Amino acid sequence: MRAGASLEVWNYSALAEDLASHGYVVVGFDAPYRTGVVVFPDGRMMRRTPENNPDLCENQEQAQQARCVNKVLTAWTGDIAFVLDRLERLNTSDPSGKFTARLDMARVGVFGHSFGGAQAAQFCSQDSRCKAGIDVDGSLHGIVIQAGIRKPFMFLLSGQGDFSSDAEIRQIEADIQSLYDRLPADGRLRIVIRGANHFLFSDDGALLKSPMVLRTLRMLGILGIDGRRQLALTAYCVHSFFDAYLKKTGRSRLKISSPLYPEIQVLD
Repeated sequence: MRAGASLEVWNYSALAEDLASHGYVVVGFDAPYRTGVVVFPDGRMMRRTPENNPDLCENQEQAQQARCVNKVLTAWTGDIAFVLDRLERLNTSDPSGKFTARLDMARVGVFGHSFGGAQAAQFCSQDSRCKAGIDVDGSLHGIVIQAGIRKPFMFLLSGQGDFSSDAEIRQIEADIQSLYDRLPADGRLRIVIRGANHFLFSDDGALLKSPMVLRTLRMLGILGIDGRRQLALTAYCVHSFFDAYLKKTGRSRLKISSPLYPEIQVLD
């Protein structure tokens, strides 16, 4: 599980706990010098360095911006590979005995929000250890746009706003459409949660409770559905997709629509 931008991974505890309640071992990790702040057990504090801040890439000329983002993405995606290497060692021989022979390394799913979703897509394109992946409302970057993904993958998108006149957003949508069209037909999903907000896929969706703030966000068109409802919908989609493609052996396409969640719109 990868957080958005440089957020700490604890910001996604609700999604992690939901997956754990469905029998998954959820590994969310913060990377020193990349995540906003990482504190080691001995008290040392590592803050994010400028060269690892994807937001700073936005202030550059277009071609340079792309190189900057891809460089950051390559480093952050390498962190996922490193963590999986360590998990394989723990599964073989954990000094504490907690994880020895208890991790099913043949059924690994990778997901993330925003820039974390871009990392999930890139990693699942490159590393065969990823058996299914999910991009939660993240734009695509890196070689995955050209290389594609040859395993089950889901895009879970917010339905906030009409960006049809914005060239950048149109490019993001075109990249997602292009990658989606090349995914395995029996293992692809592209879902919009109507009324969802990009920034409320994290625990902020549940923690934002001020009536005044909520009213203001609704008046401004920023908040379409209750944040807790958005988290519940997200959790349902994430665990349903992984259940279908990690737990089950069949390869029929997941039917994720549910009368309990009419906000889910499945796109072809």
